[in-house]
Amino acid sequence: MNEPTPAVVLRARDDSDLPACAAALADVHARDGYPVNWPADPAGWLTTRTLIGAWVAELDGRVVGHVGLSGGTEDDIAPRLLSDRAAAPLVAATGVVSRLFVAPGARGHRIGALLMSRVVAEARARQLRPVLDVVATDTAAVALYERLGWELLGTAEAQWGPEQKVTLRAYHLAAG
Repeated sequence: MNEPTPAVVLRARDDSDLPACAAALADVHARDGYPVNWPADPAGWLTTRTLIGAWVAELDGRVVGHVGLSGGTEDDIAPRLLSDRAAAPLVAATGVVSRLFVAPGARGHRIGALLMSRVVAEARARQLRPVLDVVATDTAAVALYERLGWELLGTAEAQWGPEQKVTLRAYHLAAG
């Protein structure tokens, strides 16, 4: 007998979701090391300064995934690399996809791909070019983005602290 497929629901995140998001993020950090540096305030980390919107995925009524969309700034690597490639000032025309994660126990239901589709739709509805960056060693995330058709803009070094330099891979999603 076949088991029913659990229902995945995507919806806009609200403040009441932040504790559940932080708990799921803690599970992701313990399993995968994302984020690389655990934030002192995980709920605050999910709400970036330039946040446009954020969405959660629920599986059987539990928050199990998250993604955010922020406005691009000069401090963001992917918007800068896109501007360099186009030889035009595009930073303000970008939407930075960030804070994507799916709880380990909820994987295998295409939740990451569903969240990415939702955030890309929002970026395009706002006439923003979707971009993102990812730590180069996060091979699972890199594989997801490339499977979804994201194109590598390049790599760059980022100084995340006096003793911490990381290599980031920057991506954009061509019009489509």
